[in-house]
Amino acid sequence: MTQEEARLADDRESASHTLRERTAYWKRWGPYLSERQWGTVREDYSPNGTAWEYFPHDHARSRAYRWGEDGIAGISDTHQRLCFAIALWNGEDSILKERMFGLTGNEGNHGEDVKEYYFYLDNTPTHSYMKYLYKYPHCAFPYTELVEENRRRSKQDPEFELLDTGIFNEDRYFDVFVEYAKASPEDILIQIKVINRGTETKTLHLLPTLWFRNTWAWKVGQEKLWLKVSQTTSNFSVIEAFHSTLGTRWLYCEGIPNLLFTNNETNYERLFGVANSSPYVKDGINDYLIQNRKEAINPSQTGTKCSAHYQLVIAPGEMQTVRLRLKDSQSSLNFGEEFETTFRDRQQEADEFYQRICPFSLSEDLRNVQRQAFAGMLWNKQFYHYVVHDWLNGDPATPTPPPERKRGRNHDWTHLYNDDVLSMPDKWEYPWFAAWDLAFHCIPLAMVDPEFAKRQLSVLMREWYMHPNGQIPAYEWAFGDVNPPVHAWAALRVYQIERKIYGRTDRAFLERVFQKLLLNFTWWVNRKDIEGKNVFQGGFLGLDNIGVFDRNAPLPNGGYINQADGTSWMGMYCLNMLAIALELAKEDSTYEDIASKFFEHFLYIADAIDGVGEAELALWDEVDGFYYDALHLPDGRHFLMKVRSVVGIAPLFAVTALELEVLERFPNFKRRTEWFIQHRPDLTQNVVCLETDSVKARALLAIAGQNQLRRILHRMLDENEFLGSYGIRALSKFHANNPYVLQVNGNEYRVDYEPAECTTNVFGGNSNWRGPVWFPINYLIIESLQKYHYYLGDDFKVECPTGSGQMMTLWQVANELSQRLIRIFLTDETGRRSIYGGTETFQTNSDWHDLILFYEYFQGDNGAGIGASHQTGWTGLVAKLIQQQAEYRASPCQNGKIVRAWLKPISYNRFNDIYFP
Repeated sequence: MTQEEARLADDRESASHTLRERTAYWKRWGPYLSERQWGTVREDYSPNGTAWEYFPHDHARSRAYRWGEDGIAGISDTHQRLCFAIALWNGEDSILKERMFGLTGNEGNHGEDVKEYYFYLDNTPTHSYMKYLYKYPHCAFPYTELVEENRRRSKQDPEFELLDTGIFNEDRYFDVFVEYAKASPEDILIQIKVINRGTETKTLHLLPTLWFRNTWAWKVGQEKLWLKVSQTTSNFSVIEAFHSTLGTRWLYCEGIPNLLFTNNETNYERLFGVANSSPYVKDGINDYLIQNRKEAINPSQTGTKCSAHYQLVIAPGEMQTVRLRLKDSQSSLNFGEEFETTFRDRQQEADEFYQRICPFSLSEDLRNVQRQAFAGMLWNKQFYHYVVHDWLNGDPATPTPPPERKRGRNHDWTHLYNDDVLSMPDKWEYPWFAAWDLAFHCIPLAMVDPEFAKRQLSVLMREWYMHPNGQIPAYEWAFGDVNPPVHAWAALRVYQIERKIYGRTDRAFLERVFQKLLLNFTWWVNRKDIEGKNVFQGGFLGLDNIGVFDRNAPLPNGGYINQADGTSWMGMYCLNMLAIALELAKEDSTYEDIASKFFEHFLYIADAIDGVGEAELALWDEVDGFYYDALHLPDGRHFLMKVRSVVGIAPLFAVTALELEVLERFPNFKRRTEWFIQHRPDLTQNVVCLETDSVKARALLAIAGQNQLRRILHRMLDENEFLGSYGIRALSKFHANNPYVLQVNGNEYRVDYEPAECTTNVFGGNSNWRGPVWFPINYLIIESLQKYHYYLGDDFKVECPTGSGQMMTLWQVANELSQRLIRIFLTDETGRRSIYGGTETFQTNSDWHDLILFYEYFQGDNGAGIGASHQTGWTGLVAKLIQQQAEYRASPCQNGKIVRAWLKPISYNRFNDIYFP
């Protein structure tokens, strides 16, 4: 066991709260600050839900937040009572750099977009060691230019980025490295290293800042907390922080910086022309430093926000270091050898931990990509606080919100009470949890911290998250939207990954989640199957603009859409619930009954989607060999909308193979399935096969049978359709020259292939599903192919790429797709990374070249990163793909043929990690 694993063990408190209690709270402090709190739904108290306009970036430095805090490279406790982050000033900017800047959804020509360069370099699950890099220009930050130029550009134009302004030319910037190392759970060492990359000596004002989240302005009565100077010596200064529930902490600041105190209170005078109750407000340090307003800080050196002001004069190429220490006790300190030893030990322990997670021989480039992927996953944790009842009704000490809010966004989610550390998709562009994103996050998270992954899945189904009707909240902009039901899949995968890597299982977690998933499954059946015929609608399902219509809004012609993906997700849901039920049945036979229910329900769904029992429900097109959505009109007419997209590939996700020999262990389940097969052959003939020539005594449950599988793969593996050099495109390239066009009530609706950002303002948002490569869908495709191969074996081969004459097993196809996805991040033979396209600074500058960003999605033709630049959430799946590839390559070879020991007959009921070794 590595030292980091020992810390995880000390901190571990099981998701079920029955296995053990933690002995050391290593995770109390972590990177739980948001990158952006302004412009969020939580901070929006406007009548009509205009979040970006109600709380813009210009207000952020002056206005106290209600529900959370943001900062640069920041940390806080798990309830975000006390916060620490850095602030910077280059002597040129018009405002202090306290948070990341970006364009709002209405300002960007392709939606919201952060316009800064920062990188998550390292992190461990207990946050015993963390490293972050921010690149800060020497010259004045071009706020106005970024807004105006992007506003001028159309959707046909690329985004105007910070590098495009020329502000980084000739390396005129500072590299600001922020590192944390924990000597103990409550003793946090902080090291800030600043390097001047330019050719001129420059001054940087560095302001490590400690403050309390404002929890007192919203209620009657003053909460007891304060910051003050504790002591000052010739070697360090100390800030004392007292909080009534957190206790007392001391921040030791090396040297004798100027300590600047103010309050985390709104500057009403600046924003609204109303007199302040105190002269010391949130932007007081900003005004003191930049506007030279000496009266803006408190001369008595007390308050609720404090910065230690270091003025660093840095020569070209020079590095200067500032060291601090946040502790829960007072002591004599040594910022020298002891400090360095702790950092060195934590860095070494981090290396040992990640070597344990992926012990195989990897290239330096691969290991760098994987390590930064894990770092991003862990840095993207955030304290998320949102109590919808209080948000709708307002707080006792504040004006009553406008009445329109009672009928507006999230008004029917008044039970929701969020107060947790959650995994964010991107702490600037998406600083709120998203249900289906989070399920994918849990796969790489389970590799490094299964307890955190399990808690993420569990908490979304607790009564203060899940709606009383069984719906899982989607995301804060619309909790009632519908995301794909992937939580059963994620729970099972997390359970399997924990057993494989750590050798332990948590049945209590699986059982607790399963019980809540039963409620959610029932909600789906009751709400999203209009006619009760096992063909589902679903609606939005996370694919913002994948189809002809906005699937989250009423259709312009009335009627409804039967969705191939919605139906397929439910088929997949059934099979995952079946698998969980059989695992639980090993110790409780009553779960065999529930397993039988999901077995039968799956067969009904598989029958319905093919229209075997009722042709008008069929979503399979025999001519094209593909699945499509079907439009049903009010007059009874219906037809398939022949858009070739991942919607038609989704049926592959509903697949699993069962070892029939092992099913003997479950006599009740076996008896019921045999009865059903005998008495309903009309439902089972196309979806259940008991054996093949290559593999005996296995059952395959799949929506797509062998013939359908071949025909779907023929299109999916065609480089003129779905298969790109960097993965499977969300929309077939066929539509580049053959757009799908539909005329309805005199209006034209069309779908064109668009490999990058969407060029039309369809359905809002900034994400595009009309051609780019998305990691979550590709990941499920890879897993599904591995499952099919487990049943079909090496005798079943397909042409890959289509038309190449090269035949591959499905396992080899899955491996090929995995390699193409990983290739996005790696250097090619010329030393360039596809992810950065034509951005020369990243391609050629050694101080940028090995810094990896994990984008929301990727250009369908050249692999360049697009969308949210720090969406390590589901793009972090690349860490798991790298581990799989390493294990695949480490397998023994016989006569050039890979021998996969983990694919030899394995009892199904053991739920080994057979599909994802």
